[in-house]
Amino acid sequence: MRIALASDAWAPQTNGVVTTLKCTAETLTALGHEVRVISPQGLTCIPCPSYPEYLRARWPIPLAATCAWLKRFHGAATRTFISSATLEAQLSARGFARLHRWRRGVDLRTFRPLPPHPQLARLPRPVMACVGRLAVEKNLDAFLGLNLPGTKVMIGDGPQRHALAARHPGAVFTGYRYGEELVRCLATADVLVFPSLTDTFGLAMIEALACGVPVAAFPAPGPLDVIEQDVTGVLHQDLSEAIRSALRLERRVCAERAAGFSWHAATAQFLAGLAPIPLALRATLAVSRSSVIIARMAARRQTSEAGDAN
Repeated sequence: MRIALASDAWAPQTNGVVTTLKCTAETLTALGHEVRVISPQGLTCIPCPSYPEYLRARWPIPLAATCAWLKRFHGAATRTFISSATLEAQLSARGFARLHRWRRGVDLRTFRPLPPHPQLARLPRPVMACVGRLAVEKNLDAFLGLNLPGTKVMIGDGPQRHALAARHPGAVFTGYRYGEELVRCLATADVLVFPSLTDTFGLAMIEALACGVPVAAFPAPGPLDVIEQDVTGVLHQDLSEAIRSALRLERRVCAERAAGFSWHAATAQFLAGLAPIPLALRATLAVSRSSVIIARMAARRQTSEAGDAN
């Protein structure tokens, strides 16, 4: 099958969407499918937050207004993919139709229990890690403002980093970490704290579980669908209580449960939700202005990648 993935999020961005699309494209290719990615890479672009909760976190825009726009936008689709049962229920209640479940996975060859990171291993315990983009919609002050013993470690970067560091000088900010170093940073943690109330899934949680690290979070979409209460993490309206209780959980069980989140299983759900483009419409698309623009984007990207290789 020939599959086009169109996304406003792609390398060099670092977030769950990019990770999901890259791993999905790799798995599809390994299964014998031909994948073309349509992304802003190599093009001039500006940031444009569009999710209702993200907009509301920055400007006084009512949720109803952005939800109505998104409902109209997705109404043209044969299917709208969603990452969890909780999100499916929420969107169905708002009138979104033709929803298809597509959950996420974790690369178990990369994320696994490892010895701690040497630069973090000597920090006062417990080490409470938070991984991801440092942005206003992530609700990070809810974690950093807690009065708890130990060390808060922020693994990631983003527009709120300097403001957060100024407000919470006792926290450790590592910036982005990748590959084996990220895994060892996670493995150092005694608990992963996930304070977001707006994420649709939360890849960082299953990556932490794969490293044997339990999760503390609010009972919100994402954690509600990923965490087994009192087994792989603790969900509580009092985040301090969630952290204290999660510290008592068995790390070995967390790593074992993470094995249930594979990219092959996630990609099988993705494939099951695809709807082939009708033949008559394919002929129209082949000569459309959009196809010409896409071809130019692909040629420009290939030229850019060749230049980088040289």
